[in-house]
Amino acid sequence: MALSEEQLMQKLQQVPVFTITNAEGAPLVASVPNGQGNTGNSSVTGVFISQQDAQAFIEKLKTQNPQLANTVRVTPVPLGEVYRMAEANQANSERVIFDLVPMQRQVDSALTLLREEGQQVNQFPGVPLFYASGGPDQGYLTIQRGNEQVIPFFFNKEDLMSLIERYKQQQPNQQLSNVEIEVANLQQVIEVMKTSNDQQLDKIILVPARESLDYVRSLQQSGQQQPARPPQR
Repeated sequence: MALSEEQLMQKLQQVPVFTITNAEGAPLVASVPNGQGNTGNSSVTGVFISQQDAQAFIEKLKTQNPQLANTVRVTPVPLGEVYRMAEANQANSERVIFDLVPMQRQVDSALTLLREEGQQVNQFPGVPLFYASGGPDQGYLTIQRGNEQVIPFFFNKEDLMSLIERYKQQQPNQQLSNVEIEVANLQQVIEVMKTSNDQQLDKIILVPARESLDYVRSLQQSGQQQPARPPQR
């Protein structure tokens, strides 16, 4: 069966993403022109997959608007909360658009993979997720987590490659020479988990980049983590 909303939220809650927030904890919202011949503007808030990219945004902002830059900071928030706010915003004519900002290095890796498969692509839509397939039936590469087998989808290709190397060392007798790294789009994966009855998809877990987890742990240890508030209009 397809995942329930609660089950999907549980998966997304495990992924920290990063917003730029003001002193009150509300995300920084920009007004941008509507495209495709539409008049007016849309309100957009950036949601960064990488804490380092979010911090780089603030550093750039310091050169463009130092006064504003001095009042904002990087705030981690679970991807599930972003998803919940975006879904709640759908019916609002003045809704805030949550723009997920992928890591450019991972976008480049995704494009390279697709080109190696013979696809002619210049852009990758959205946030890339990397997973592995292999074995006689070219099934998903799984790992043991507790008492269950899960299918890891990584935000960072290098983390997946490290897993494959460890897997080969721990199970040298397994036929892993034909393991292939593949790429998917985060939004498509979410939609498939919401709608598909393939029980295999229930086993998917989203694995954040190691640097994201390390940053959030450092905040928790220092007692600095505060959740972001919904955007104010």
